[in-house]
Amino acid sequence: MQQDERGTGSSQGEFILLGLSDNQYLQILFFMVFLISYVLTLLWSLAVTVVSELDPSLQTPMYFFLINRSFLDLCSTTATVPQMLVNLQRSQKTISWTGCMAQLFISLGLGSTECVLLAAMAYDCYAAVCHPLRYTAIMSRSLCWLMATASWFSGMTASFVQTCLTLRLPLCGHNRINDFSCEVPALLSLACADTSINEAGLLVGSAVILPVPLGLNLVSYGYIGAAVLRIRSAEGRHKAFNTCTSHLAVVSIFFGTAIYTYLQPPSQHPQDQGKIVSLFYAFITPMVNPLIYTLRNKDVHRAPRRALGKQCWMQQS
Repeated sequence: MQQDERGTGSSQGEFILLGLSDNQYLQILFFMVFLISYVLTLLWSLAVTVVSELDPSLQTPMYFFLINRSFLDLCSTTATVPQMLVNLQRSQKTISWTGCMAQLFISLGLGSTECVLLAAMAYDCYAAVCHPLRYTAIMSRSLCWLMATASWFSGMTASFVQTCLTLRLPLCGHNRINDFSCEVPALLSLACADTSINEAGLLVGSAVILPVPLGLNLVSYGYIGAAVLRIRSAEGRHKAFNTCTSHLAVVSIFFGTAIYTYLQPPSQHPQDQGKIVSLFYAFITPMVNPLIYTLRNKDVHRAPRRALGKQCWMQQS
């Protein structure tokens, strides 16, 4: 098998994604589960975005960042799920070289963006709980846009650097990826050259894009916890605690899976366990994120009723 001219693709310019199982019945089951998961993710993310945009009472910094999160979930699932659903329906589970590199860049960029965006959302929680009287002045519209833009820019820049490092590796015709999508650790395992620079770059990049935002989250919640303990009334503590519990749950799930995936050398990365963690991150997390944020949120529950009531009143008048 000859090396591709690009040095990083297979001889046919495509990769074979080994996926999760070769069992036909399991593949049918996976297809149904992942299709339902994908549709629910799209519907719930779109619903959160539409409700937040239509209801004036929800046009706050919290929901501004929540719309960004919903858009991230939509993009991240769309970057991987459709290709996987197609591959589950055919015997040759392939993806083109260009498609694989695009999937790698988009998935890594969106994941990195989410790291920084979660830190911005933690600061929003900190401002809401610790400085409620100055919250509007602190979380100005310009600051929200600046934080969101910085999240997207830093995430995509980190992804661009890591993708370029991956592209420089010769794969010497190896094209069987032991995963269901194009991830950096899986691609590094195909290289027929020394990957120490790539592994070091991945660890350094992950050490910046993961622990730093995680540290900012922990600091914010340290201040939030201290502020909640100073509240005398049980009702006040409960209200302040509910303000940020949803975000704290998402932070725990996201950083737990991301740290397991990227903060260890790819050569020591257990493939089967890595696929399970990647599967959880790619399918389960985007699906449950909208539910976590809205399930106990009374403002979101009341928004559709207010919209319907307003529509009925306009028709009667």
